[in-house]
Amino acid sequence: MSEGPLSGIKILEFGQNLAGPYCGQILTFLGATVVKIERPEGDDARRWGPPFIDDDNSPAVAFVALNRGKKSTVIDLNQKKDCEHLINLIGKSDIFLHNIRVDVPKKFGFDSYTLTKKFPTLIYANLGAFGHKGPWKERPGYEPIIQAMAGLMSINGDPTAPPARVGVSIIDLSTGMWTAIGILSALAQRSNTGKGCVVDTSLFETGLMWVSNHAAMFSSAGIIPQRLSSGHPSLAPYQAFTCSDGPLMVCPGNERLWQKFATALDQTHWITNPNYLTNELRVARRDEVNKMVESVMVMQSRDYWRQRLDAVGVPNGPLNTVPEVLELEQTKALGMMFQPYEKNNGQFHGLPISFNGQRAGNNAKAPKLDGK
Repeated sequence: MSEGPLSGIKILEFGQNLAGPYCGQILTFLGATVVKIERPEGDDARRWGPPFIDDDNSPAVAFVALNRGKKSTVIDLNQKKDCEHLINLIGKSDIFLHNIRVDVPKKFGFDSYTLTKKFPTLIYANLGAFGHKGPWKERPGYEPIIQAMAGLMSINGDPTAPPARVGVSIIDLSTGMWTAIGILSALAQRSNTGKGCVVDTSLFETGLMWVSNHAAMFSSAGIIPQRLSSGHPSLAPYQAFTCSDGPLMVCPGNERLWQKFATALDQTHWITNPNYLTNELRVARRDEVNKMVESVMVMQSRDYWRQRLDAVGVPNGPLNTVPEVLELEQTKALGMMFQPYEKNNGQFHGLPISFNGQRAGNNAKAPKLDGK
């Protein structure tokens, strides 16, 4: 996009690692001008490799993925003039976003109370680890720690294996998204009131949001959440089943689809079996139902079952690897991935949003440290 919906909005991002930079990346792709504040040694993620982008300053691919299209400037908080310069830059910005250690802003004079009092139209976004209040408000935290402490690992993985971390940094990335949503809401409010506000988000709050359905099931019915591999706690059958050449994910998520599913498998007697008449009954006999389904599906290939299930509208899909995903015609048709570096084949995401048919996100590169 030549000009996004946030064109003209100025954002100062004192972000590092993943969550803060991802929020800034979203806002950059939406058209805002984002200046990234970095320590003299740069964001830690610049060295999170290999792999590295083979370019003059050779940042890590992990850094490039979350910092494209931004500008970079160095601030040394140990230098008084740099601290003064930082506050001056914040005063000229619509939004100040940071995810640095909780005690640092107050120590150097750029905490939310001080700055929103000095700059009443400023939107101050504070992205922390465990939240802005409570006994853990000053506790540091990284993605795996939050996944562990918020309960995500306890419900992820094969039931016969130890708890597993979700393979992507879902806490960091989704906290960046929640922060962006908060900032956009604050911008809308400011357009009506002329006043800024403080937006508080945290990794732990995001973790609580992700386990909210499981927490509701436990608190309302005493159901202790279990690890179900590719399955679902409230639906059966609803998981990956082994075919003769690999697993196929199958999701007959209502009674109509269950009947179509049984018919496609040539097992119409399942539909009238009193043990399987409702989803509740099937969930109660989950292991029995899953073994019954797999004993049929293992006899044929994934393509065989995909054609039969597609013909009757039962949602299904193979478990693709990342290389396979990049080669999908659907992936290519959406134009979601960009290749901004001429000497590197790295593909980097745009946003999963389009405006008037045009993808938000572009071929911009990540900034070199301090713009050099």
